[in-house]
Amino acid sequence: MTTFSGKTVFITGASRGIGKAIGVRLAQAGANIVIAAKTAAPHPKLPGTIYTAAAEIEAAGGNALPLVVDIRHEEIVENAVAQAVEHFGGIDILINNASAIFLAGTVETPMKRFDLMHQVNARGTYMVAQKCVPHLLQADNPHILNLSPPLNMETRWFKRHTAYSMAKFGMSMCVLGMAGEFDGKIGVNALWPRTTIDTAAVRNLLGGEQMAKRSRTPTIIADAAFAILSRDHTTCNGNFFVDDEVLAAEGVTDLSPYSVDPDLPQEKLMPDFFV
Repeated sequence: MTTFSGKTVFITGASRGIGKAIGVRLAQAGANIVIAAKTAAPHPKLPGTIYTAAAEIEAAGGNALPLVVDIRHEEIVENAVAQAVEHFGGIDILINNASAIFLAGTVETPMKRFDLMHQVNARGTYMVAQKCVPHLLQADNPHILNLSPPLNMETRWFKRHTAYSMAKFGMSMCVLGMAGEFDGKIGVNALWPRTTIDTAAVRNLLGGEQMAKRSRTPTIIADAAFAILSRDHTTCNGNFFVDDEVLAAEGVTDLSPYSVDPDLPQEKLMPDFFV
C-alpha cells in the first residue's frame, strides 16, 4: 500500500466536502494534514469546522493542524504556511481546493461576487502556490493539485456564468503555467469530477436533495487524488485529470459504490460543468 507517512499536505478549504475527504484519505496512509479553511465556528448552512475535520483526520490515522485561513489575504497565507512548516517540518503536497461560486449572467452578477470568485479561485490559488513552492522544492515527491476543470475554452461553458467560468479557469491556467515553470521539480496537475459531487455547494446552490441524489460522494475525488499524488512528480505533470479516468487507469471500473444513490443507473447521474 502506498504510504504518505511523514508527508505534509496543505489543503485549502478542507473543513468539509472534497477538501476534507482528500485529507481523510491521505490520513489513512499516515499523512500530516494542514486544514487551511475559514470555518472555526459552526455555520447554520455549512456542516463542519476546521476542528471537526481535524478530529476526523486524526481518527483516520493522520496528524492534523487546523488553521483559520482566508486565502484572500497574503499575510494570513504566509503565516499559515510558516506555521505548517514549523509544526511538521515542511510541506510536501499542496491541494488548492478552496473555491467560490456564483452562477449568474453578466447583468445579474454583482461585482462583489465577481471579486470574491476571482480573489478566492484564481488569485487565491496562485498566491497559496507561490507561498508553498519554496518548501515544495525541498520535498522528495512534491505535488500541487488544483481542483479545477480541463481547459475547455468553449462558449457553452461561459455563456451562462461568465464570471464563475473565468475564475475557475484561472485555477486551471495556474496548472498550465506552473507545470511548465516547475517541470521536473514539482508535479502540477488539475483534477475535476465527471459528475456533480454531493457537497454543500450542490445542495445549497444547484438543486438541493434531488441534485445530491444524482451525484457521487466526495470519496471518488479523494481516491482519484490519492492515485495522482502517489505518482512520480517528474512524470505526472501538466495533466487535467477527470476522476473516473484516473480510477480506470488504476483498474477501478465499477463506480456505483461512489453514487449517493447506489440504485440509480450511472447514466442518470448529473454531469458536472466543463466536461
